Amino acid sequence: MKNFYLVILYFVFLITDLSAAEVNVGMFNKLNGNTMVFDPLIVNVDINDTVLWTANDKGHNVEFIKKGVPEGVDKFKSKVGKDTDFTFTIPGIYAYQCTPHKTLGMIAFIVVGDDFSNIENIKKLKFLGKSKKTAKILIEELEKLSIK
Repeated sequence: MKNFYLVILYFVFLITDLSAAEVNVGMFNKLNGNTMVFDPLIVNVDINDTVLWTANDKGHNVEFIKKGVPEGVDKFKSKVGKDTDFTFTIPGIYAYQCTPHKTLGMIAFIVVGDDFSNIENIKKLKFLGKSKKTAKILIEELEKLSIK
């Protein structure tokens, strides 16, 4: 009987594990003529999916932008030069940046659960340097996605 329960637990874990996806985002110094960039710039994931940021080039990290995430999300900041991951359990838009290169335009967004309810908060964020231009383009794209 004990083995029966272990088999059931194994299959429950297996099913749960298969339902969640892992998405990879690269951190690059140069890519397709752009410098200091995440790729892709906008990612759509489901609740409980994990994003893995890969440090393809050294010197990058991931930091959620203050007031740029859904309510209830804790602060998140990875170490520079290290791969990192985060499992998304709260729906909404997440704005993030590479701390050393945020003024060089190294920002990106993740949309969790097709929830755009915090887009107005994202529009109010203050971006510096080249991130202003990047943010404008990405927010326009988010608005198009929110209409679909």
